[in-house]
Amino acid sequence: MATFVLIHGGGGSAWHWRLVEPELRAHGHDVVAVDLPVEDESAGLGDYADAVVEAVGDRRDLVVVAHSWGGFVGPLVCDRVKADLLVLVTAMIPAPGEPPADWWGNTGFSAPAMDDTVAVFMQDVPPDLAAEVMTTGREHAEKALGEPWPLDRWPDVPTKFVLCRDDRFFTPAFMREVVRERLGVVPDEIDAGHSPMLSRPEELAALLESYL
Repeated sequence: MATFVLIHGGGGSAWHWRLVEPELRAHGHDVVAVDLPVEDESAGLGDYADAVVEAVGDRRDLVVVAHSWGGFVGPLVCDRVKADLLVLVTAMIPAPGEPPADWWGNTGFSAPAMDDTVAVFMQDVPPDLAAEVMTTGREHAEKALGEPWPLDRWPDVPTKFVLCRDDRFFTPAFMREVVRERLGVVPDEIDAGHSPMLSRPEELAALLESYL
């Protein structure tokens, strides 16, 4: 059995993994879902990784799963603990020394119109759940956004990438190219929008378990 370490994206919380957690626990796995200190004006990227490492404690057989902006944190965790696998779920892939705020321009990201947040990030999430998610959002403090990513190389851990074919934020064609250039791997693709942990929790949990 494995311990799945679940890292949320920007403005999110551990609450966003609440549908995936029981799916994994039902198969005998341990789950650690962490609230990153995104609202803390004094917290940098190292503090985000510290929060995850502290929550993991002395657990072993770790599978670190990072969603969206959490892609800047997952590899830092894997550089500090012995992880068996890193899984990036429609996530940002950092380069050495790259601040998160520079990632958008460096990758050629083209932002969609953001007048309807649900339509961009949760178009396939049940409406009642999407409305509830909108009440849980958190402001992302600036410090961690402007700090250079501290690693000089990708951590020595097998890495998988889950690409969402219906993602309206990190669109498939854009993300396939980023994954190719920055990781050199072929992503696994699922039919989901940007928030598969909310729209396809059973499918995402099954895919995560299939990696073991």
